[in-house]
Amino acid sequence: MDDVQGLEPQQLGVYFALMEAVSLLQHQVARQLRAEGDLSYVQFEVLARLTTVDGPLTMTQLADGVVYSRSGLTYQAGLLEQAGLITRVPSLDDERATLVSITEAGAALVGRVLPGHVEVIRRLLFEPLSGEDVKQLGDIMPRVRDHMRAQPPRSAAPRKRRREPVAEVPQES
Repeated sequence: MDDVQGLEPQQLGVYFALMEAVSLLQHQVARQLRAEGDLSYVQFEVLARLTTVDGPLTMTQLADGVVYSRSGLTYQAGLLEQAGLITRVPSLDDERATLVSITEAGAALVGRVLPGHVEVIRRLLFEPLSGEDVKQLGDIMPRVRDHMRAQPPRSAAPRKRRREPVAEVPQES
C-alpha cells in the first residue's frame, strides 16, 4: 500500500463534502418519501422511471437505471407489485426477461409524492446555489456520472462463481 498515492487535501475535502451532502440529501428525501407515500427511495425511483417511459422496461433496464442489484430490485418490485403499483409479466421476445409496467395507482402515487420530493430537493440542493453554480454543477456532474457509468453497471457485473469444495485425497498409510 506504500505505492498508493493519497488524495490532495483539496480533493479529499471535495470528496468528503460530496459524500456528506449526498448522505444528508438522501436522508431527507427518504424521510419525505416514507412519510408521504410509504415508499423507499429505490421504490420511488422505479416508479418515477416507469412514468417517464412509453411502455414497459425490463428488470435489467430498471436495475441498471437505478443502479441497484438484480436481487434487491426483484425484492422491491415484488413489494410494489403486491401494493398494486406495478405489474410484471414475462417478455414474449426474451424468455429470460421480465417486463415491468406502472399501474394507474402507481402513477397516481408518484403524482402525490412528487411535489414534496421536488420541494426537498429545491430547498436542500438548489437553494444555496446561484444560477451560475447550478450551471457549473450541471456541467461537472454529468461528466462524473458518465465516467462512473463507463464501468459495468452493478446489475451487469459478472456473478461470482461459487468455489467447488476440494475433494480430499486419501492419504496412503
